[in-house]
Amino acid sequence: MARFGLWMVVGVLLALLLGGITTMLLPRLTGDSSIVDSASSTIEASGAETDADDPALPDDVLLGHFPYDEALDSTLEPLTADGSIRLRESAAERMIELLEAARRDNIQLELLSGFRSVEDQTTIFFDRKAERRQRAVERASVSAPPGYSEHHTGYAIDVGDAREPDTHLIEAFEDTDAFEWMEENAARFGFELSFPRNNPQGVSYEPWHWRFVGDRHSLETFYKSRNIRPELPDRPLVPPSERP
Repeated sequence: MARFGLWMVVGVLLALLLGGITTMLLPRLTGDSSIVDSASSTIEASGAETDADDPALPDDVLLGHFPYDEALDSTLEPLTADGSIRLRESAAERMIELLEAARRDNIQLELLSGFRSVEDQTTIFFDRKAERRQRAVERASVSAPPGYSEHHTGYAIDVGDAREPDTHLIEAFEDTDAFEWMEENAARFGFELSFPRNNPQGVSYEPWHWRFVGDRHSLETFYKSRNIRPELPDRPLVPPSERP
């Protein structure tokens, strides 16, 4: 009787063991993907935080540039005697104060470009692209397509060092006293560098290109719904001689 009881215990243990093995193998034999799905869900959950920190570019971005409305003539004020360089009134007033402060520090800033119409930008983008035999992506790394330039807003301006004109609109401007002064003082007047090195838009470094963000409208123009860090493919390097 004792021997029969012992065999009963052994039989139960074998049944439990075989049942466990069958449970493990059954999904593979029947094609049940629940285990794989469970593992995939775990992997996706672990990567959710990374995906959230790496948002996709908005649909309205073109070659790394955001679209901008063209400022009305009635909102622009001239900064030069011939009226060729203009900014919106609020930006123009602060730029005049910035220029005066720079002069007091013996810095001679030269204004190179302000507001540009979509028509102006069309010439700058497409005509020079054709002249230099550039692909669209190459051209966009140094110049925005028409409708996508910060200059349309009336808040963007290009500056140079009047004492070193050879550095105008090239990276060498960063080695001038004028750029050093701008880095240290531009923020006091509401201006910031638009395209620093390794900027998230993938636009080439432009130490001469600054934008006004010193009031609500300008701040919203450049930052509202755009405070993201998109990753773009690396842009091909363009020689300084081919910059606009």
